[in-house]
Amino acid sequence: MGEISDRHPLRQLLAEKIAQHFRSEVGLRDEEIWAYLANLLTEFCDARNLYALRNAQGRSLDDVGEMLLESDPIFGSEAASFDRERQVRKHIGDFTLFYSGMFPEAINRFRLRRQRLESMIDFVHAGKESYFIVSQFDQMEYRKVAPLFGRLSQQFESCVFGLNLVRKELTEMQYALVRPTDFVM
Repeated sequence: MGEISDRHPLRQLLAEKIAQHFRSEVGLRDEEIWAYLANLLTEFCDARNLYALRNAQGRSLDDVGEMLLESDPIFGSEAASFDRERQVRKHIGDFTLFYSGMFPEAINRFRLRRQRLESMIDFVHAGKESYFIVSQFDQMEYRKVAPLFGRLSQQFESCVFGLNLVRKELTEMQYALVRPTDFVM
């Protein structure tokens, strides 16, 4: 899996839209969070990155409940370690933030409205909690990035809102590219 370069137009577009919406509409002026979110959206454009988390048997995990079990260093994965817990918890935070912000309709889409709202709240809680746990890994190589994850946990709902705005604008841009005359026969 190759990383998309810092100069790639997609990464630049996403960074621009995140900065624009987070500065003016969300009121979250944290450039480190903006950069993290731009990277998250860019990297998750490749579904292999979105579904990169695997259990001990090598099966890709796409269920947050299974991910939470996998994150448990005592009862979770067979190769239990605190580094693995951090890795899985970071992915849970990223996964839930991405889906909550960019594809909220995909969260338990076949359930009744009330159940969907409760599922969304649980989904957001899992993401916030996971980022908080990642922020507690504040020793050695994780010391510099730990505060970022603390802020992501605290600002999770604001990040979801901001990503919703980015999604809306990207959708509008997509449809603006399709002119009504394109459909005339």
